Amino acid sequence: MCDTCGCSSESGAVLRKPGNAGYHVHIGDGDHVHGHEDQGHEHDHGHDHDGHHHHSHDDRSRKIVMEQDVLLKNNLLAERNRGYFEARNIVALNFLSSPGSGKTSLLEKTIPLLLGDFPVAVIEGDQQTTNDADRIHALGVPVIQVNTGSGCHLDALMVNRALKEMELKDGSLLCIENVGNLVCPAMFDLGEAKKIVVISTTEGDDKPLKYPAMFHEADICVLNKTDLLPYVDFSASRCRQNAMRVNHHLEWFEVSVKTGDGIEALTGRIRQMVKNR
Repeated sequence: MCDTCGCSSESGAVLRKPGNAGYHVHIGDGDHVHGHEDQGHEHDHGHDHDGHHHHSHDDRSRKIVMEQDVLLKNNLLAERNRGYFEARNIVALNFLSSPGSGKTSLLEKTIPLLLGDFPVAVIEGDQQTTNDADRIHALGVPVIQVNTGSGCHLDALMVNRALKEMELKDGSLLCIENVGNLVCPAMFDLGEAKKIVVISTTEGDDKPLKYPAMFHEADICVLNKTDLLPYVDFSASRCRQNAMRVNHHLEWFEVSVKTGDGIEALTGRIRQMVKNR
């Protein structure tokens, strides 16, 4: 069990490629950046006379130290990823959201509009299946799937290992679609140039206040499914205000993948990032 966020990585992450059933690469636990308690030792937990569970000060301190160690190792490897991207003039964007916000659909809409300007590749993160990677593969761009098992986020090691399996061209755009989760992915630097958080009009306009760490860490927020605004109890302006309360530097885009509204403005911003790298 990961003491940083509670997810389990006992089975390790697995890399898969759409259209290649024989491709199956394990990212071993021995290389994983998560720390794990020794299962052979009892934890220093106690119980009071009423049977209530409590933690000792030493136990809490050990957990804090372990969490700091986990993030330090991840951040060091993220800097290696960042150095690789800079040396190759690759712009890496980390797309984050809760499940169902429309990250994959957004990539399906934007990638064809960007391919005429520069090469695009994708790293897909999901706990299981290659469903999203199959959809991206249909666009004709390089894609690799990272299945995290019961892990709830991508980390720098997973991205580093995936990069070694890809043949990225210099000057590319690399889109990293993280596991659907608005909590843990915010903690893990992957070496990306920007974090893009995607939310939708079906999730509630208080999302930025409920998950402030994600919106504080993000550089760009994309509100998707604006075509549903007439049918849902959602205020785009209130959601934007809430997001700006958390992070007043946040760039804001409103789009509908279904109708195409706002897509050109977003792709224009991505195009600018790649050309100005």
